[in-house]
Amino acid sequence: MRYWWVNQNQTYRHEIAGGYLWSPKRNANKARNPFYKSMREVAPGDIIFSFRDTRIAALGIARSYCYESPKPTEFGTGGSYWEAIGWKIDVSFRELNNRIHPKSHIGELRGLLPEKYSPLRANGDGLQSVYLAEVGRPFAAALFRLIGGEANKVADVAKEVDRAEQLSPSREPDLEQWEDRVEVDIRKDTKIPDTQREAIIQARVGQGRFRANVQGVERAWYDVACSILC
Repeated sequence: MRYWWVNQNQTYRHEIAGGYLWSPKRNANKARNPFYKSMREVAPGDIIFSFRDTRIAALGIARSYCYESPKPTEFGTGGSYWEAIGWKIDVSFRELNNRIHPKSHIGELRGLLPEKYSPLRANGDGLQSVYLAEVGRPFAAALFRLIGGEANKVADVAKEVDRAEQLSPSREPDLEQWEDRVEVDIRKDTKIPDTQREAIIQARVGQGRFRANVQGVERAWYDVACSILC
């Protein structure tokens, strides 16, 4: 089980209600983004701390690996510079009553922040340039302690999800390498007119070839998770 911090100021309402995380694959300049790349490392059973308006507003349990998906239509004009195709992860969220303010506890949390890609500054302010970042177990444990009983319920469900995932079929390895290889092959095919290449690449989205084969396991524990979190 791993722990993640997601900044959702722009997309919180849609992602919480819809039960997912979504990000473009790259920055607006097409460069790789380490925080978007983190989407590919999330696994079922991982716990996600949702940060909004300076507070941790919800906790989530990932219930899928990432898969290709169009930008959600409910985002509207939000993130107009984002790519149309990105990564999506299905998540069961629980909105919190005790929405802690990490900056108020930065004296306790500062020494537990990740050395690289920290979601918080040393003074406790959030970093909105960070979308999704991994946080360590000690940092997560401190947040659980501050949040209290609500967090413990989520952690208990996540343990069962993580245990079930260990028995499920493994995800397809080296997804990014596979994706890049397919795209390169298409772009190199001189028999395909230039104007059609992008359309063909985008057409792969609906095929679901990158989604992990975990649906059988998902169904069993998703019902349990919903009964506790929803």
